[in-house]
Amino acid sequence: MIDPEILEELEGWEDDADDADDDDDDDEAGIDYDGGTVSDAVGSAGQGSAGRGALVLVGTPIGNLGDLSPRAVDVLSAADVIYCEDTRHSRKLLTHAGISGVRLRSLHQHNEVDRIDEVIASVARGRTVAVVSDAGMPGISDPGSRVVAAVAAAGLTISVIPGPSAGLAALVASGLPTERFCFEGFLPRSGKERRSRLTTVAEESRTTVLYEAPGRLAATLADLARECGDDREIAVARELTKLHEEIWRGTVAGAASRASSMPVRGEVVIVLAGAPEVEMDDVADGPLIEALEVRLAAGERTRGAVDEVAAEFGIARRRVYDLALAARNDDPTPGVPPGGTR
Repeated sequence: MIDPEILEELEGWEDDADDADDDDDDDEAGIDYDGGTVSDAVGSAGQGSAGRGALVLVGTPIGNLGDLSPRAVDVLSAADVIYCEDTRHSRKLLTHAGISGVRLRSLHQHNEVDRIDEVIASVARGRTVAVVSDAGMPGISDPGSRVVAAVAAAGLTISVIPGPSAGLAALVASGLPTERFCFEGFLPRSGKERRSRLTTVAEESRTTVLYEAPGRLAATLADLARECGDDREIAVARELTKLHEEIWRGTVAGAASRASSMPVRGEVVIVLAGAPEVEMDDVADGPLIEALEVRLAAGERTRGAVDEVAAEFGIARRRVYDLALAARNDDPTPGVPPGGTR
């Protein structure tokens, strides 16, 4: 049985991903991927007959190294080249699995586009090209999706070796509805795009899965409390599959308070309950517009007025916001000049 704490050896890589290129096993120029064949083990991944090239996406552990599947080990052992976010990180994982002698190439957010042509060329030659991320499934908030799209467009074979996913692990352990859910990944860090995404998340009726870094968790939970209301149900998971795994369940307000009062370690998954379904015809537009006008005339900013009216009448914020925009564009008298920011 593998000690869950063994993954500590793989964590803490703080070198910039740009530096990972310096540790590639192959030179940038004159790469030769000839000299390998597709083994029976790789063939079992479903990419067709021996000798036919394939791009194989391989899921890797998100915490406990015991979650690396035997099939993943077989495929990585037989691959002609493995593309990974950080070759140093992945080399440790391969060493743990007893895999050696496989070429490693970096593929991260800064060079993924530059790698596309060489990946396509290698697969077209009949080689098996594996792609892994530092943890979980490549392409899910990690590099890989653009390479997959290009290989698919080229008519070449793509296979997947399923593996761990932090988002799904947190979702099924959250206790929240799983019949319908959506994945938002990491929210924008700031600005208009972040505000817009938060509004969308708050109004989503399905369970929503988000990723967050520990240093930004408290701020994100505070933003969610403001947008969703204090009582929305939430689960906050961290250190999944590891010795100190923790899944906290409660309200958004409780999660925000807790995160602001204690340090957080490890990458975090937030699972947010969907917004309650609202009947749009329960309240006519007239009372909403009147309530908006009162607040705007008193000097309230549009954002604050919309939040207050939506909460007062118990309806979707988006509907109130649309009414505020219409009032601002059609009639400058309610206290919001056309094109203004108040």
